[in-house]
Amino acid sequence: MNAFVTFILGIVFPKLIFKIKTDKKVVYLTFDDGPTPEVTLQVLSILKEFNAKATFFCLGKNVEQNQDLFNQILEDGHSVGNHTQNHLKGIDTSLDVYFDDIKNAQNHLNTKLFRPPYGRISLKQIKFISKYYKIVMWNVLSKDYDKKMFPEKCLHRVITRTKAGSIVVFHDSLKAQMNVLNVLPRYLFWLRENNFECKAIED
Repeated sequence: MNAFVTFILGIVFPKLIFKIKTDKKVVYLTFDDGPTPEVTLQVLSILKEFNAKATFFCLGKNVEQNQDLFNQILEDGHSVGNHTQNHLKGIDTSLDVYFDDIKNAQNHLNTKLFRPPYGRISLKQIKFISKYYKIVMWNVLSKDYDKKMFPEKCLHRVITRTKAGSIVVFHDSLKAQMNVLNVLPRYLFWLRENNFECKAIED
């Protein structure tokens, strides 16, 4: 999303967080769909190397299967968010079913942050869910999951879109593995060279 689109969406949907207001050079890295052993462990190692903090929007079913890895995310000082139990698409799901799925994930997460899978959520769902959670969207999407998105293009995409307060989306999933593990260290190096700090989104 460009700055103008983010500005308009922020007006139309004031309960959705697309970026963080700040006058400092801070970026908010986020990772969706994990934890995934083959990817998340390496992501955590890269983040630690650059002393960067991030927010992991986790699927409840993956936390259930990888509790130790989820604990490692927390021990490393990162924040976590709810990404539903089963990666449901909100606009294709009734409010009751959708919120029950969020609650199932919450049993494993205990967070006030929520991100809708695919970013697809209805106005009715926004109004209801925002009573209980901060709904965190993004203004920089890496598209690391896209098979047509090669690492160099992915890196260029995130670098050219990054501004102070940007919320940047990567994925610690098998689908994104090639891109995220290739791009993340180079992006973090670019951020450091350009005096950006990476922080976790506060719960």
